Amino acid sequence: MTAIDRFDSADFDLTQTDALLSTTRSVRKRLDLTRAVPDDVLLECLELAVQAPTGSNNQGWRWLVVRDDSTKQQLAEIYRRGGAEYLATSAANAEPGSQSGRVATSANYLAEHLGEVPVIVIPLIIGRLDQLSSEPNTAAAAGMMGSILPATWSLQLALRSRGLGSCFTTLHLNAEAEAAELLGIPPHMTQAGLIPVAYTTGTSFRSAQRPPVEEITYLDRYKKPIR
Repeated sequence: MTAIDRFDSADFDLTQTDALLSTTRSVRKRLDLTRAVPDDVLLECLELAVQAPTGSNNQGWRWLVVRDDSTKQQLAEIYRRGGAEYLATSAANAEPGSQSGRVATSANYLAEHLGEVPVIVIPLIIGRLDQLSSEPNTAAAAGMMGSILPATWSLQLALRSRGLGSCFTTLHLNAEAEAAELLGIPPHMTQAGLIPVAYTTGTSFRSAQRPPVEEITYLDRYKKPIR
């Protein structure tokens, strides 16, 4: 029986569902670098991920799973080079103890240890933005990324529900061509990001602090309060 076969009712446990949606965090420092991630668990999560919608139902997502230690180390080097300026700037500008400081610290930690993560998943989408439109525009970009990003989030939710952590990051895309050469990705494919995957050290993830939705949600016109 697959993960999909188990769903035979539309009655959801909203407490569990809401907990999953509100506590799926970007996990960096709490990735367990020593515990293997079985293929069957990862494939079950990907099976759920590809239930996500895609533009025109083209189902153009592809997934590249990186397990080889040498390849992960080389990919981590590309990641660090691609993200060097951002990582250095965020660390320099962050106030110690602030949320931005904690994010900068965890981002640099991930960069340092990315090659040790058990699994790295590269989400791919068929096509290139410059091939979809003679003049790349917002509609073309939204359509392309909108055909892969919902699936990546579904993957992260499925991982979280099985005790695994992940983080969607894009720093290596500053050197996308170099990563493509390393991984044998053909030129007609677009890398949408990079997702380190591992079991987590502990499971005590909580909801994040966010502004009240009434302050960032508008009615009919931009900045018109919804209530």
